[in-house]
Amino acid sequence: MATTDPKDKVDTVEVSPTGQATVIPTGLPAARAERWRWVRMMLSNRKALVGFVIIGVFLLMAIFAPIIAPGDPNAFVGPPNQPPSRQYILGTNGQGADMFAQLVWGARTSLGIAFAVGIVTTLIGIVIGMTAGYVGGRVDDVLSMFMNIVLIIPGLPLLVVLATFLPPGPLTIVLVLAATGWPWGARVLRSQTLSLREKDFVAAAIVSGESTPRIIFREILPNMTSIVVAGFFGSVTYAIGAEAGLEFLGLGNVSTVTWGTILFWAQNNAGLLTGAWWTFVPAGLAIALVAFAFSLINYAVDEITNPRLRAEREGSYVLRKHKIPFSRATPVLRAKQESAAGGR
Repeated sequence: MATTDPKDKVDTVEVSPTGQATVIPTGLPAARAERWRWVRMMLSNRKALVGFVIIGVFLLMAIFAPIIAPGDPNAFVGPPNQPPSRQYILGTNGQGADMFAQLVWGARTSLGIAFAVGIVTTLIGIVIGMTAGYVGGRVDDVLSMFMNIVLIIPGLPLLVVLATFLPPGPLTIVLVLAATGWPWGARVLRSQTLSLREKDFVAAAIVSGESTPRIIFREILPNMTSIVVAGFFGSVTYAIGAEAGLEFLGLGNVSTVTWGTILFWAQNNAGLLTGAWWTFVPAGLAIALVAFAFSLINYAVDEITNPRLRAEREGSYVLRKHKIPFSRATPVLRAKQESAAGGR
């Protein structure tokens, strides 16, 4: 008679649409275990860890901006274009404002815009891309044509035109960047949905009578989590640079403190010609660091979820462990055979 370990006491029994019953013990919540395994893999990846540390520093700076740099960042605090000193850590700009306060407060607005653009473009890409890939037919033709039209329009001129005719401000920047940045992710999600809709679990869901939205968002979407996450980080990276570019061209609200408007006023006050490097280097370095951090996280997600890259990483670990020089050829490892007779 088989015995049952108390740790494996049955909590729930799930029945799939095909009638297959799955017993989930209380000691092993599968979804939670999978999530924690994914988190551990991300934290064990050096690229992801470095990226999260950099993003965490800037997020803390943005959240605690009123504590780190209290007061109005646009306030006149001293003579214009003062170099960094003990009184002004990053000096002052051409309007006599504290550059450190502007950098800190600019992080709040710039990161807020970037994350908002990432969320909006990801949601639009999910809805349009997955609907086109799953429904197919004329719906796919119309949505694909719409994606292709947006893709072939030159990005920068479209951004400039939209930003020119809309009222300046952070919301306008978010709308403009979201309107031009969603097709890339939508194309990727469409192609992946075309592949997944032929799987058995989708056929079982159709037979069981599930609705189309439920199949798309409850059956197919969870299997594309890594693609969605990577697309979100890519959209945030795009938004950081595009927002700074639009603000630098003066197409935003120049009275709002962002990293882009810092660069705009540095250019407007001839900071490069006058040698006032502190008016543009800190903001430019912050933009580069944030974009670099999100790129590292994106590469880490690809390494963890891409089977080929994961196999290469595990293979290189085995090669280093056995002190075998790296080669493009497939290595063959054999365990050492101990002689049964001994002495040979």
